[in-house]
Amino acid sequence: MNGSVGHPWLPRASCDVSCVDVGNRAATRPLLVALRVGLRLTLALLLAPGLPLLGVPLPGRTRLQRAYCRLVLHCIGVRIVLSGNPIRNLRGVLVVSNHMSWLDVFAVGAVLPGSFVARADMFTGPVIGMVARLLKIIPIERASLRRLPVVVDAVARRLSAGQTVVAFPEGTTWCGLAAGSFYPAMFQAAIDAGRPVQPLRLTYRHADGRVSTTPAYVGEDTLVRSFLRVLATRRTVTWVQVGSLQLPGTDRRALARRCQSAVRAQHAGHQSQRHVLVA
Repeated sequence: MNGSVGHPWLPRASCDVSCVDVGNRAATRPLLVALRVGLRLTLALLLAPGLPLLGVPLPGRTRLQRAYCRLVLHCIGVRIVLSGNPIRNLRGVLVVSNHMSWLDVFAVGAVLPGSFVARADMFTGPVIGMVARLLKIIPIERASLRRLPVVVDAVARRLSAGQTVVAFPEGTTWCGLAAGSFYPAMFQAAIDAGRPVQPLRLTYRHADGRVSTTPAYVGEDTLVRSFLRVLATRRTVTWVQVGSLQLPGTDRRALARRCQSAVRAQHAGHQSQRHVLVA
């Protein structure tokens, strides 16, 4: 079960598995789909051991993380199209985006790599926990509101140290046809550190340009089922639209509203923008 159902103080999405596009099963060739899934799953498993390397503080780690994320996306049949404002090579930026899927981490990492703020319950167990520590993931305890200031302070420290941090301020996943509001808590970290915020808009599309909810991870869906849907899809295109860089100011609510408006403006104007295939 994913983040759409959570503690009462957290946002709760209206999306559920009925929002998810599973494709036209009658028109699908089972053998072809099975071969596609098998090949992509094999490639994904071969890449899995390289994931912890992203947490090793080597020179050029940012470029390594970006290249690795693009390779993972390529192997599972996902391409990236980048549009909007040019990406500035700034240190210590808080990157915020709308949130639909586990794929969001790889999509953002392929464009603006950094450490991620993520739910603590997604990283339980010795193996996954080790990977989370290596990747320096900042965990949020969904059942404990009083822990939130600790998370915000951790993000602020990383931003002050010149690290890029990625957060999803909607607080839960949506299907992509619907979206939630940006909650202001995480923006306090940018204000405390005096660092800018870079809004991104993620949209998943079919090869013909139609919006796709296939990668969505909502409601009572499972990670395995969502992953297999992506593997079985012939082609998914992730549109990453870069909004205008936002200065922090002094009011986290105002900053959240500005970033949310920037993301939604990107969504409204995507048809007129020049798009560049990057992966």
